[in-house]
Amino acid sequence: MERHFDIQLEKLKTKIIKMCSVVDEQVEFALRLFDDLNPELAKLIIERDKKVDKYDVKIEKICQRIFALNQPVAMDLRMIMSALTINTNLERIGDITVNIAESSLLLKTKPEFFSRTKLAEMGSNAKEMIKSSIDSYIEGSSDLAQKVIKADDIVDNLNRENHKILIEIMKEDPENIEPGVVLLGISKHLERMGDHATNIAEDVFFITEAQVIKHKYEKYLIQQEEQDDEDDDRDEVDERL
Repeated sequence: MERHFDIQLEKLKTKIIKMCSVVDEQVEFALRLFDDLNPELAKLIIERDKKVDKYDVKIEKICQRIFALNQPVAMDLRMIMSALTINTNLERIGDITVNIAESSLLLKTKPEFFSRTKLAEMGSNAKEMIKSSIDSYIEGSSDLAQKVIKADDIVDNLNRENHKILIEIMKEDPENIEPGVVLLGISKHLERMGDHATNIAEDVFFITEAQVIKHKYEKYLIQQEEQDDEDDDRDEVDERL
């Protein structure tokens, strides 16, 4: 039974790694659209999303089967629980590449003001976050996961900067409004990509360190609660004295 369980876990990890590879390629294709608004490439991204969706279903079924036929504990339980959420985040990154592809089809030509935006920089950072989050899962590296979590602030800041820049560009000329709105949407898509990469990294940290750091605030809140408990204990001692 134990041998069969190990085979199931290995099969699960293999499926996730394969899904990671497909999603990573989707991200690469989507970012190519920043340099070349190739409608055929955009359509390819949209079509290939079916492959991501198939992996999503397969991975969920494997997890359900493992839960149904086994009683995983500790590390194995964390791995299976996290596999489900990692799977969901990968599927959503795939959806975002489709959104970017569909947005690119709305642009007849690449706007001249594109170079003034932070989209290329955002794309590069988001792509690196996704790659590092995938590597952190494959390698089981909490250090790499933490690096991804910290990098999310960079993408968030670039998104805010981008919005300010694009609003100013749209104010300059009414002709800029339509493409500007499209680029604002793409900026938000990239920001969400970073969020999903962060979610994956948080799950990797949970697997490797058995600590929940969801939304990056959890660890701070736990530390703060512990500090408050210590302060309360001191106050009780002072009162007795």
